[in-house]
Amino acid sequence: MLAVSGSRRQKAARDRMAAAALDYAALGWPVHPGASPDPGGDRACSCDRIGCPDPAAHPVSAAWAPQATTDAEVIGRWWTERPHANVILPTGRVFDVFDIPAGAGAIALARIERDGLPVGPVASVGDDRYLFFVATRGAPADEDEWWSCHLDCSPETVTETPGMRWHCRDSYVVAPPSVLPYGREVGWLRPPDGGPLPDPLRLLTVLAESCDAAA
Repeated sequence: MLAVSGSRRQKAARDRMAAAALDYAALGWPVHPGASPDPGGDRACSCDRIGCPDPAAHPVSAAWAPQATTDAEVIGRWWTERPHANVILPTGRVFDVFDIPAGAGAIALARIERDGLPVGPVASVGDDRYLFFVATRGAPADEDEWWSCHLDCSPETVTETPGMRWHCRDSYVVAPPSVLPYGREVGWLRPPDGGPLPDPLRLLTVLAESCDAAA
């Protein structure tokens, strides 16, 4: 009986991941399958990279950028082939993402609520990071206005705001309900509702000050 229950839970988790990917696609958000914790439980990441620097939080393919799609048929096939795959959302297309430490994120959300500032979807990555989804800046003429960061991207932070990452073009985030090693999960604090995303520059000051306050 316990084995049957466990099997049902695993199937429900797999179905939930595929359903989430299709929901994002319905919003017009391209998706790509991501690595996952090793189903066998022997490794933190399903990829074959020894000492993976971002276990279960990166795309399964180096060609993720051109492959990411909103095509439901393609998405269904991907998650049929990789039922445990996490969900990756490319940034710099429909939205950018401010990625800050969880302590700073809690401070920022309290201030945003107090001051009645516009805020879009917000996700938590385990107990470590908060992700603030904002309107994309695309590719500004002055590339010093923004920085993108993921794995081998540089710079990882800006000197003035240690701990903050601005995911824009050529970057991505791992999306709810993805599962990370050691029981950590990605979840929505404020789920997307299809409404307009806030101007990133309006939130930048609040998030930067919150990072300073939490440091």
